[in-house]
Amino acid sequence: MDILTLTARVLESTAPIFILALIGYVWVKLGYEYRVQFVTRLSLTLSIPCLIFMALIRTGIDPATLRNTALAAALGYAGIAVVTAALIALLGLKQRVFLSPLVFGNTGNIGLPLALFAFGTTGLDYAVVIFAVMAVLSFTFGVWIVSGQRSPGAALREPMLWGTLLGALFLYNGWGVPLWAARTLDTIGQIAIPMMLITLGAAISCLRPAALGRAFWLSSLKLFLCIAIAAGAGWLFGLPELAFAALIVQLATPVAVTAYMLAEKYEADPEEVAGLVVVSTLLSIGAIPLMLFVLLPS
Repeated sequence: MDILTLTARVLESTAPIFILALIGYVWVKLGYEYRVQFVTRLSLTLSIPCLIFMALIRTGIDPATLRNTALAAALGYAGIAVVTAALIALLGLKQRVFLSPLVFGNTGNIGLPLALFAFGTTGLDYAVVIFAVMAVLSFTFGVWIVSGQRSPGAALREPMLWGTLLGALFLYNGWGVPLWAARTLDTIGQIAIPMMLITLGAAISCLRPAALGRAFWLSSLKLFLCIAIAAGAGWLFGLPELAFAALIVQLATPVAVTAYMLAEKYEADPEEVAGLVVVSTLLSIGAIPLMLFVLLPS
């Protein structure tokens, strides 16, 4: 593939993401109402579980490959958590403020759309599996850390978990759903990607970041660390090309807006986390195209 063709493919993959996020950002800056928490809850409770469920029951990917992708994602997140926790301790920073944001990226708002636009529906299938792993870990271990080690049982109340488990059950048994149900679930699931991208821009426009210098080098460290560990986990499990690419893209996404929401809820220095969200998202404008230059299949 020549450089012009590759550049065009990267632009085709990334432009919709940044344009839709910009729409959300400008919408709020113009003074129009956008209820970020309501839309986020709607996505997490209804739209994304439908997207995950339908992607799993429809996928043509071998179940063993999906299993290996899930295991590679779990190993990747575990490795990132261990290394990041050690670095935070060495730097004398607070684990409950920095660990969860630096481990769990924005796999929903950015990772899923990017996988779809860059790698097609097969890439999205892999990304959905990785996102589901992240969601389970984030709503258990992540919440446990940010909340000051309270009960991690919140994950059991998350529809994303049950959408994933139900989808895996249907996939394993080769079951399907009636056409009317499939169309309903598809319609609900299809609103997830544009909604999440617009919400990303709207949410960032409302943040009041602090400590931007520290946020820059921590975000840079997160990016390189996540790419390296994701590549190692993908290699260890022998993932095929698209699964390998989706794993790296998902694990290397910037800090999620939900990390700020959790920090605000549990009073874990939300301004510091806001700085990480803003800076890491700005870094991704350059980092994502560079990753795709390497990862896009020829």
